[in-house]
Amino acid sequence: MKSAVETLSPTRVKLTVEVPFAELSANLDAAYKKIASQVNVPGFRKGKVPSRIIDQRFGRGAVLEEAVNDALPHKYEDAVRESGVVPVGRPEVDVTELADGEHLTFTAEVDVRPDFDLPEYAGISVEVEPAEPTEADIEQQLTALRERFASYRTVERPAADGDVLLLDLRGTDDGEPVEDLQGSALSYEVGSGQLLEGLDDAVRGAAADEERTFTFTPTAGEYLDRPLEVTVTVKAVRERDLPAADDEFAQLASEFDTIDELRADITARLSRVKRLEQGSQAREKVHDALLDLVDIPLPESALTAEVEEHFQDGHGDDAHRAEFESNARRSLKSQFVLDKIADAEDLAVSEAELSQWLVGQAPRYGMAPDAFAQALVQAGQVAMAVSDVRRGKALSVVLEAATVVDTAGNPVDLAALQADLATAGTAAGHDHDHDHDDHDGHDHDGHDHEH
Repeated sequence: MKSAVETLSPTRVKLTVEVPFAELSANLDAAYKKIASQVNVPGFRKGKVPSRIIDQRFGRGAVLEEAVNDALPHKYEDAVRESGVVPVGRPEVDVTELADGEHLTFTAEVDVRPDFDLPEYAGISVEVEPAEPTEADIEQQLTALRERFASYRTVERPAADGDVLLLDLRGTDDGEPVEDLQGSALSYEVGSGQLLEGLDDAVRGAAADEERTFTFTPTAGEYLDRPLEVTVTVKAVRERDLPAADDEFAQLASEFDTIDELRADITARLSRVKRLEQGSQAREKVHDALLDLVDIPLPESALTAEVEEHFQDGHGDDAHRAEFESNARRSLKSQFVLDKIADAEDLAVSEAELSQWLVGQAPRYGMAPDAFAQALVQAGQVAMAVSDVRRGKALSVVLEAATVVDTAGNPVDLAALQADLATAGTAAGHDHDHDHDDHDGHDHDGHDHEH
């Protein structure tokens, strides 16, 4: 096989490939076998029709077409490997000559990763938020815990922010009920913004037994971008009374005997969470700084195809489309830069690293790691997974060489941070779960409707 590369633009090439007919013999044998298994010819068992009979009855052209279609993907991949180009997106393939018994010639135009020089990526400097929790952070967590053990008093006045309402909800589309927008005796905190957009404005100032109507437009699902009418009836307006933050509360809400011990535990947990956030922020800022160091052309046709595919169902407005396109450009640029750094650093992905990636990604899809791995194999996405891990390793190389300080000017020890995060495990979350029976004057039941 011979191949040649013609550069059409910094981000697009044309491959011209000539394949000797001898290299198509296996494809021709497979084509005859496939056709023989699909046709009925009197005097021959299905699958046992000789090649010469297939040529006579169905034409040599049909066999050649089947063989070429079978060979093209593999020969294209061989030509890509020989040329050293890095394709982006699907190629446009055109068979220019098929000389039976002599050769096959085809061309393939495809977007590619542009050739560019890597910037000096060692020594990037970024600033991140401090990892130490503030007193306000600690109080916020303690207050949230106290709210879980709050009691409620019904009041005879209009609803205001902070009140917890009991309400009925009814959503309709042109008068027809919307199943996901039906609910009775829902507990809702005014001003939380947790249920439906527009609900807070609708219920502020409403008294018990008062009915309000507002319009809600879902941003996803069956009713995407369709204005729905929602009627909410306030059944009761309640004030929340928080328990005092004292030793008695600490014993009720946690395993600790004193409020000081509970505060210390909250502080330790918040510190772990903030170190995790600090590490994520450092990684994100170093990544952004890296991309800002290099200006490279991007394959417009590949980007256009990605945007068109995403919006082919007609959803989204111009602002959404512009945001998606901007993110797609940034993502593709990131892939190009990190892939080239991985090449320069000669990075490889071990089986253990891929397994770790699978374990981390599987929960995002609601799957067990083994099932997720099998799904990737079936979808032909294993190479994608390996590339993702490799890019992560490339960014880690840049991060390790970066200078990171917090806003107070204190240096951040990234190596120590990674070690701390590795041992933190599930303790990074703040959780004081205890079982309490519902009782008069208390409400621990939450309602959540996602749209």
